[in-house]
Order: sequence, then C-alpha cells, then structure tokens
Amino acid sequence: MLIVRVHPEILFAEALPDDGEEARIWKERYRSINGLERHLTENGTRIAKIFLHVSKEEQRKRLLDRILEPAKNWKIKPEDIAERAYWDDYRKAYEACLEATSSKHAPWYVVPADDKPTARLIVSQIILDLMERLDLKQPTISEARKAELETMKHRLEKD
Repeated sequence: MLIVRVHPEILFAEALPDDGEEARIWKERYRSINGLERHLTENGTRIAKIFLHVSKEEQRKRLLDRILEPAKNWKIKPEDIAERAYWDDYRKAYEACLEATSSKHAPWYVVPADDKPTARLIVSQIILDLMERLDLKQPTISEARKAELETMKHRLEKD
C-alpha cells in the first residue's frame, strides 16, 4: 500500500485497469480497507491499528546500529539505506493512509517510538484500555447446567 505510493512504477507494473486516474486507485483501496474493517467490527472483531512513529534521526541511528553490531547485520540491506532518500514521500503516504483509514470502529493510534521502552508501555496501555472496554465477564451457569455438571462429575468419579 505504501511502497507503491512512493514508487508508483511498481503499481503500474501490476497491470491494473488503466483509466488514467491514479487518485481513484487510492480512493478505492482506502474504501476497501474501511469496508473490510467495518464488516469485521460489525461481526464482533475489535481492531486496534498502532503506528509506531520513528523519527528520521532515530531511524538513522537504528540502521547504523544494525551495521555496527554483528548480531544485527542480518537486519539490514542496501535498499534500507536507499529508501531513506524518500523519507518525506513515505511520511506523506503514511499521513494519507492514516487519515483515510482511521475510523470510529477501527482507529489508528500513533505512538512515538524513538524510545522503545516508552513505546512498549504506551502500546500496552492502549491494548489494556481496549480490553477493559470489552467488559468481559465469566459466563453465568444456569441451575440446569450445574445439575448437568454434577451428573457428569458423578459418572467420572465412578469410572
């Protein structure tokens, strides 16, 4: 979704029907995302979309660390460095996506993530808050079910 916004040549290589209207493609993709999320929530699924926002400087530090730390060398490839040249384009693509796909039933939570422990704490709190809103309760057992369980218990005890 995002890389093709920054590199439209990838999108055009997908052999989509070409009506000359690139903006329509994004509108339709966002509509599809929102429609799926609405369908899921109407059927009992709760959605929490979390965007971990890392600053350009923090990304530079993390990429450099992946080069300097042998145990992290596997985490980086030349394309990671090359894509930094498109930082502003990615930022615009993310902003457009977040704005177009955040809704009451499936909101985005943008979390500052330069400091990993703080980001983890914020994400944990978001999830905890959302779970508390579910107001989950242990199912109640009817008297008939209690009697049924008692019968099953006696049968098992006799085995």
